[in-house]
Amino acid sequence: MFSSKSNMLLLMLLLFSIALAACSGTNTTNNNAGSKEQPSETAPANKMITVSWPRDVGPMNPHVYNPSQLIAQSMIYEPLVNYTEGGEVVPFLAESWTISEDGKTYSFKIRQNVTFSDGTLFNAKVAKKNFDAVMKHVENHSWLGFIGLLDKTEAVDEYTFNIVLKQAYFPTLQELSVVRPVRFLGEAGFPDDGDTSKGVKEPIGTGPWMLTDYKTDEYAEFTRNPNYWGEQPIADKLVFRIIPDGDTRVLAFEKGELDLIYGEGAISMDAFLQLQDNDDYETQISSPVATRQLVMNTTNAALSDKNVRLALQHGFNKEAMVQGITSGLEDLADSLLSSNFPYAQTNPAPLGYDVEKAKAYLDEAGWLLPEGKSVREKNGKPLEVELIYEKTDQIIKPMAETLQAEWAGIGVKLNLSGLELTEQIKRFRAGQFDLYFFSNYGAPYDPSSFFHIVAEKSFGIAEALANLPMKDELDRQVQEALATTDENKRKELFDAIQTTLHEEGALVPISYIKKTVVYNKKISSFAFPGNRDDNPFSSIELNR
Repeated sequence: MFSSKSNMLLLMLLLFSIALAACSGTNTTNNNAGSKEQPSETAPANKMITVSWPRDVGPMNPHVYNPSQLIAQSMIYEPLVNYTEGGEVVPFLAESWTISEDGKTYSFKIRQNVTFSDGTLFNAKVAKKNFDAVMKHVENHSWLGFIGLLDKTEAVDEYTFNIVLKQAYFPTLQELSVVRPVRFLGEAGFPDDGDTSKGVKEPIGTGPWMLTDYKTDEYAEFTRNPNYWGEQPIADKLVFRIIPDGDTRVLAFEKGELDLIYGEGAISMDAFLQLQDNDDYETQISSPVATRQLVMNTTNAALSDKNVRLALQHGFNKEAMVQGITSGLEDLADSLLSSNFPYAQTNPAPLGYDVEKAKAYLDEAGWLLPEGKSVREKNGKPLEVELIYEKTDQIIKPMAETLQAEWAGIGVKLNLSGLELTEQIKRFRAGQFDLYFFSNYGAPYDPSSFFHIVAEKSFGIAEALANLPMKDELDRQVQEALATTDENKRKELFDAIQTTLHEEGALVPISYIKKTVVYNKKISSFAFPGNRDDNPFSSIELNR
């Protein structure tokens, strides 16, 4: 027989069990009813995104070019206006603007209460200081048409900033949305003499990210800017791992060391398709962002002959090459601008694959095939040319190898030189090449910037076209098209320019470049930016 003390203990245990069961039953009922989990007061533990990039991100100077990487610069530095999908230019650091009747003065109202990552204010004075730094070395930036036409800038008051041109230039707003050199560095980032061409003290911008850790050629770590004026990214941290080799990138992704692989030519199309078939991953392909082109340098004695240029075009199966190497993910290009860009040429007559026609053109040009030899000669000199390309690009390399094999069949020896990006660009701009894989700039630059460098020297294209017999007339047409305020006249001129370039065959459209992305289940949503060079990371959404 139990004691009263024992009975009391049993009764207390029984009551506790009933209460516990009741609490459990209530929770189960709520969950089964589909109650929505409330956001946590603290951030989820895993809000870091790790991505790969083929090369070091560079020193993060907004006013200089390579080796600084556009995608990383765009995370830190922001523009007055932004370019969105479809070509619309919208307010950004400037909340509004007006343009004078003569088209020369652009007056911007700076958005108030925007601060840099160090907490200092962005205003017209800082905007002018950035433009002054750019204009100290205007020769480095004249590929942007409005830079060469810039007369002066004015900080009218704290929040009014004027840009005054020497003449009207219709793509000015479009060009103000580019990543470099017209985005803004904070006051504390400037060197003492204000000359940013020599470097910056710190990468201080108004953008949503800050560079917080960095080891050359290994990684770069970006953290959310706590002072950001706009909508904060969902991710707290983004880490670039520098992985030059495409196959190594894929292995790192499959091992879970990367959350995302993004870019142009970042991995082979075969690898992309294999990852696309895996239900553990998500993949996306963008609309065309630019045109992959082959530049033939007309200052080369052989390539100065139009017949030789046409022979090379007829001498390879472009359709089979694009289909085979990109697995149909890129579209064959017959015009220099894809149809989703303004002023694109419509239905140019394609220069199709025709080996016999290619051989006939070379015979006509005097490049004959001696008996017992495999390379054509003229005056005892072999028909031998060099193609330079970026060695890390997973699409360009097999395209170059395809050209080498196919042109051997018409008696042309093609030597291939895979180079680091910086060396490749250096040689291109110096004219130290015969053939070069190039792409037009894409949004927001095209068509204006692309046609501008057809006429403007020091950026490679104008120099490569120098021996075209109508080059002076081509330059005149470009200059008139970019200055006219008559839309019909502009369209007529752009059509004429593209027709000439197509017929002369010194710029050979190959395919329309598309960006690819593959990501794991940590990421729930991804969107390509409207600007080819802007980063997509701020809009990424994460699964919780």
